[in-house]
Amino acid sequence: MNALEYANPTTLKDAVALLGPSWNDAAVLAGGTDLISMMKDLLVSPRRLVNIKNIAELGGIARKGGALRIGAAATFDDLASSAAVRAEFPALTEAVLGVTSPQIRNMGTAGGDLCQRPRCWFYRTGNGLLAIKDGKSLVPEGDNRYHAIFGGGPAYFVSASSLGPALVALNAKLRLVSAAGERTVEAARFFVSPQTPEQREVDLRPGEILADITVPLVKTRNFTYEVRQKEALDWPLTAASVALTMDGSRVKSAKIVLGHVAPTPWSAAKAEAFLTGKSIDETTAAAAGDAAADGAQPLSGNAYKVQLVKVAVKRALLAAARA
Repeated sequence: MNALEYANPTTLKDAVALLGPSWNDAAVLAGGTDLISMMKDLLVSPRRLVNIKNIAELGGIARKGGALRIGAAATFDDLASSAAVRAEFPALTEAVLGVTSPQIRNMGTAGGDLCQRPRCWFYRTGNGLLAIKDGKSLVPEGDNRYHAIFGGGPAYFVSASSLGPALVALNAKLRLVSAAGERTVEAARFFVSPQTPEQREVDLRPGEILADITVPLVKTRNFTYEVRQKEALDWPLTAASVALTMDGSRVKSAKIVLGHVAPTPWSAAKAEAFLTGKSIDETTAAAAGDAAADGAQPLSGNAYKVQLVKVAVKRALLAAARA
C-alpha cells in the first residue's frame, strides 16, 4: 500500500471539501471492506483517505415524509435491526441477511455496498474494468462462470451490490453531494454498464459522496430471493427482488429486478408485463420466471444461470405473495 494522507472530518461539508477532481486525489472510507483490500492490491492508490464514519448526518434510518431515509453510512447491522425496514421492506432485509458474515454486516455500509467495485477476477487481477487485451475482451473465451448473461458487452462483469436490485425494485432515490451542490439520482439510473475502460459502473463522480437513500413508503408486497452455492460468506450466483402492487388478489403492477446476472441490476420487463392482472400462484410464478429468463445470452461457462433466474423469480414472487 502506498503512503497517503488521512482525513477525519465530522461534517459532510468538510468531507466533500477534502475530495478532488480526479479519482486518484481522494477516496471515501466508510466500512472499508472493499476499499482497503483494493488498496493492498494496488488496484487503487488514492493520495488521501477521507473517513466519513464520524459524520452523524450520514447515518441513521428513519421515516421522513412519505419515505424511509437510510443514511449512506448506516451499516448492514443497522438495516437488519431496523423495525421500519423489516416491516415495510422485507426485500431489503433479506438482501442484508444474505451477507452472512457478522463482521461484514457490522462494518459494511449501505453506501459502500452500492459503490463497491465489481468482483470480476479479470478486473481484480489488473486487466481493467472491461478486461480488454489487444482490442479484445478476455471474458468470452476465459473463465466466465460468474459473469453476465444479460447486457454483456463490452462489460461482462456483474453488479456486486446486494441492495441494488431491491432498491431499484422499490423505486429508491440516492442523494449525491459535492462541494458544488447536490443531485438526486434514481437507483435504476445510478448503475451503469460502462462502454469504455475509463467509465465507472455507477453514476458517481469524483468529488461526490453518496449521502443517503430514500425509499418511498408505498404499500407493496416485496421480497428478495438469492441463489447461493454455499451459505458461508459469498456473493449470490443469482438474485431476484420483486415488489408487487396489488388490487385485491391480483397484481396491479410488478417490479422484478435481477441481481448478479448483468453489469447493472437487470429489470425483467417481460415478466413484469406478464404478471399484470394475474394472481400469484405456482403456475403464474413459474411462468414469470420463464419470462424473466427470456433473452438471456449466456457465455461459455455460465448457462446454468438461466435456470437460476427462473428459480429465483418464482420463489421471490411466492414469498412476496405470502408477505
